[in-house]
Amino acid sequence: MIITICICGAGTMGSGIAQVAAQSGFNTILFDVNASAIDKAKTSIEKNLQYLVDKEKISLSDKNEIYNRIQFTNDIQQCTGEIIIEAIAEIEEAKIFLFNELAKYNNEEVIFATNTSSLSVSSLQKKIIFPQRVVGMHFFNPAYIMKLVEVVKGNETNNEIAKTIYDICLQMGKQPVMCKDVPGFIVNRIARQYYLESLKIVEQDIASFEEVDAVLEASGFKMGPFKLMDLIGMDINLAVSQSMYDAFSKAARFKPSQMQIEKVKNGELGKKTGKGFYDYSK
Repeated sequence: MIITICICGAGTMGSGIAQVAAQSGFNTILFDVNASAIDKAKTSIEKNLQYLVDKEKISLSDKNEIYNRIQFTNDIQQCTGEIIIEAIAEIEEAKIFLFNELAKYNNEEVIFATNTSSLSVSSLQKKIIFPQRVVGMHFFNPAYIMKLVEVVKGNETNNEIAKTIYDICLQMGKQPVMCKDVPGFIVNRIARQYYLESLKIVEQDIASFEEVDAVLEASGFKMGPFKLMDLIGMDINLAVSQSMYDAFSKAARFKPSQMQIEKVKNGELGKKTGKGFYDYSK
């Protein structure tokens, strides 16, 4: 029985997943080594829940109950539960180190779920203590709104573990999709061209990024590619492109954009830094 879900990484994605878990009735632990990240997560979750109160989606008592289900900590020894979801940087070594460290404080029944959007779950499993209990659980940003979750089975993932995560997604009100461990899974393999072709159009001076966003939004997309890159984070989006480029043997269609590389070098990562393609500092 799943009672407690622990989320490691209190950034935009991690705090969003923690909110979803708490709203779904699970005891929730949100961990980050950075105290300022924890403080930002507290503010963000409180703001999101208050918005639901203002919209009469939940009551004030519901808000307090949900918030109080979340334990915020920067002590890794408190990261214990039936499911641990990592939502840290897209660095394979960091994810492997984190899961192996968490194995010290959890029994062999724990489920290690990685929110990776581009790394191979099978590759991660090779260096993690409980490989059969490692599974992909790829949420989309913002996690408290977006319905889709890709449940990714690595080569060694136990079928029952994958089914448990699938069922937990349903309990969270999400729409899970079971998929194989292939580069980019389903969404990022398709979405790369949404970003990369749009970047090429701007680089070739065919249209401005504002015009590209406007055209695609007028065509039915909820958000244009440049607004979406700003929301996701330029560094994260670029890391996925680079991962796909490497996984597909440097195929030209996945080549990262120099424009985006420069944005990352300059620290213009989007909404989280106040500037990306658009200026959010005003």
